[in-house]
Amino acid sequence: MTAEQWERANAQFLTDALAWLRERLEGYIKAMHGGRMPEAPATGSSSEKASPPSKTRTARAKKTSAQAAAPKSSSDHVPIDAKMSPPPGLGILGQRFALTPFELDVLLLCVGFELDTRIAGLCARAHDDPSRAYPTFALALTLFDDASWDVTSLERPLRRWQFVEVERRTTLPLALSPLRSDARTVDFVKGFNRLDERLATLMVPIGGPADAALPASQGGVVDRIVLALGDEKPREATTIQLVGPDADAKVQIARASSERLGRDVWMVKAPWLPSVAADVDEIARLWQREALLSMALLALDAEDVSDDRETDAARAARRLLSRLTTDALLMTRSAWPSKDEPSTVLEVQPPTLPEQLGAWKSVLGGKKEALALAPQLAAQFSLDIPAIERIAHLALSEKSETPAADRIWDECCIELRPRLDTLARRIDVKATWNDIVLPAEQDTQLTQIAAHVRGRYTVYEEWGFAQRMSRGLGISALFAGDSGTGKTMAAEVLANELRLPLYRIDLSAVVSKYIGETEKNLRTLFDAADAGGFILFFDEADALFGKRSEVRDSHDRYANIEVNYLLQRIEAYRGLAILATNAKAALDAAFVRRLRFIVNFPHPAVADRKRIWEKSFTAKTPVESLDLDRLARFNATGGIIHNASLGAAFAAATNGGVVTMPMLLTSLKAEYRKLNRPVNEAEFRDGDESKAPSVR
Repeated sequence: MTAEQWERANAQFLTDALAWLRERLEGYIKAMHGGRMPEAPATGSSSEKASPPSKTRTARAKKTSAQAAAPKSSSDHVPIDAKMSPPPGLGILGQRFALTPFELDVLLLCVGFELDTRIAGLCARAHDDPSRAYPTFALALTLFDDASWDVTSLERPLRRWQFVEVERRTTLPLALSPLRSDARTVDFVKGFNRLDERLATLMVPIGGPADAALPASQGGVVDRIVLALGDEKPREATTIQLVGPDADAKVQIARASSERLGRDVWMVKAPWLPSVAADVDEIARLWQREALLSMALLALDAEDVSDDRETDAARAARRLLSRLTTDALLMTRSAWPSKDEPSTVLEVQPPTLPEQLGAWKSVLGGKKEALALAPQLAAQFSLDIPAIERIAHLALSEKSETPAADRIWDECCIELRPRLDTLARRIDVKATWNDIVLPAEQDTQLTQIAAHVRGRYTVYEEWGFAQRMSRGLGISALFAGDSGTGKTMAAEVLANELRLPLYRIDLSAVVSKYIGETEKNLRTLFDAADAGGFILFFDEADALFGKRSEVRDSHDRYANIEVNYLLQRIEAYRGLAILATNAKAALDAAFVRRLRFIVNFPHPAVADRKRIWEKSFTAKTPVESLDLDRLARFNATGGIIHNASLGAAFAAATNGGVVTMPMLLTSLKAEYRKLNRPVNEAEFRDGDESKAPSVR
């Protein structure tokens, strides 16, 4: 039966079922009135309890005789065609929640009240009271066969799952209270299978293509989920934890698994859950009903929630899982300890490097220039297959004079940048090799760092070094030297050369006084940066990577744990990590040993200072009679020279528009005083070459 055929058959069933219900009510009413159908409801009190004793006995006698005299020509219970496959909506609901025939009749009475305007009038006549134009348990117990009082119990399905809701009024007992069916139940019986409105405000569907784009490594995770949840035999509900830093991959795996299982999957994020425990319990109950109604699967996104942190989101997520008796997927960075509920932990890794390389080659097959970049793209960026296809399509369809390879590289950076933008400050890099002045040794070291980043795929994968190394695959460098010697500029030069974003790590946002918080902050930071292999710049690194001390108390022990964790993450980081420090001796010896590069930035010599002075002004800056040889004799770092040049430029913009030697000397003297350096006025006197500083 097609979906359209089923809808027509279900509509016909519902029409027949409502006709059966009206016939049942009319027969009951006729029996109450001696076999005739009254034209209007009989008048009476609002409840039997308020009637005089004689009238109450009379009403009871009428009902007893009516029940006995109810017509037996119709079916004893709502007729459900056993040949209809799938069964009608009411039949499906009865099967999935194990309703008895009597409970199905009661449910039809409540649903019919919502759908057929004639049912209310018939209920009033059946109650012999025009003010009681609604279904009640008392009416159902006398109207239908095989009646059972346990239908009123909260443990039975009708009330447990709120298919039937009791409108309690203080003056009425339970049996005489009005009954209603909620919109979700009525819609399901009508054949409209959509999410409960109370859940729709919290959850979003995970749709899209199935597992066609999943690599083989992630397809294996889907196979294990299908094996665990696809068993049709009765079993305990299972929570499957999808663990790992790649949130997008977990969403794709959830989507592919639901497609294979033939179940819709809905996702709720832990921070979206209410903080009140009773509200969480209500969501759990509604979802369990929904899961049974539509065979849906819940995915709880707890990516930004740690199970051991007492936050509202963590408490709500744990409570929701503990209340569920249906299958669920828990998406989190690290495994949550299993309490009472069965739990399976599956680690989700990004596509392997060969899988990513194969995807890049597939989408770049028609572009030879871009195809040559595929190994470097796979080695640098950790992307899932849909992202690779999306980036390639976007970059190759763009009409631009920029080479296709450069467009693809830039799109990869843009794709992964948002993960880190909220955790660190991105530096707008402008410095190039032409802007920096370093001794030949340091210049060579920077060139080697860039070569190591570019050649990772060749060395690690093609030449097999990755198979022999379990750690140390990342590239780390220490830039040591006094302030102003060019450490930050060197990091910018590398970022420009490698075409990678450069992020300065704010230690105030990373280091926490609370035990364990620093490690968690660093884990979040490195996980976000790892996908792009971006350049992390730890300025004043000695504050974070200091020496481990002798353990005298718990504070020393936890401080050492932080350093140990940092050592491990720096080694495992797949990008370039640069640490800058003014106090190299303060760094932990074990940490220094594990660094691949140590670049010492010395104070510039006279020749280097002259080159720095030459580069300190742009080609558009008007200058006049600058004695660069004399300026180079002043013992100044690149930072001091930059500040002095900038100060002179502002002075020139205010007075005449030309940078002169007196302006530079005045600005340089101000820099000396700012740093509490001794100032010999004769050395800074303009035109007195004999008093110029000696070469240092």
